[in-house]
Amino acid sequence: MKTTLSLKPAEVTKNWTLIDADGLVLGRLASIIAQRLRGKHKPQFTPHVDCGDHIVVVNAEKVRVTGKKADQSVFYYHTGFPGGIKGRTVRALLTGRHPERVIEKAVERMITRGPLQRAQMKHLYVYAGPDHKQEGQQPQKLDVAALNRKNTRV
Repeated sequence: MKTTLSLKPAEVTKNWTLIDADGLVLGRLASIIAQRLRGKHKPQFTPHVDCGDHIVVVNAEKVRVTGKKADQSVFYYHTGFPGGIKGRTVRALLTGRHPERVIEKAVERMITRGPLQRAQMKHLYVYAGPDHKQEGQQPQKLDVAALNRKNTRV
């Protein structure tokens, strides 16, 4: 009789992964990050347990979007006041003060909502430049551009 293994939170092993976003396509990068944050790339994946890895993304300001999405794709937010819906284009966000929020929002919207999403998003570290604070964890470098030729734009 074969049984399905259900991973317990104490049995989870989390690895550290470093991704360089220079020249990568935003949506493809976000889907790979979301998959690794959830832990779906592991054979012992359990949907209700945080079994994903820690992800460190550097060079977030150099991420690319295809087509006319830089000017036509808008990230909306609400100020909390009546009629306070506002929006910014992807180009405005990438050239603004916090370009890392583009990747954070794209990944956040790909992960299932709820308490587990909030726990998994705490394991994502995105930096606009090439430097990061997770040197002590010795993250393994993941070459996303080599996974598929469509993952990169020059």
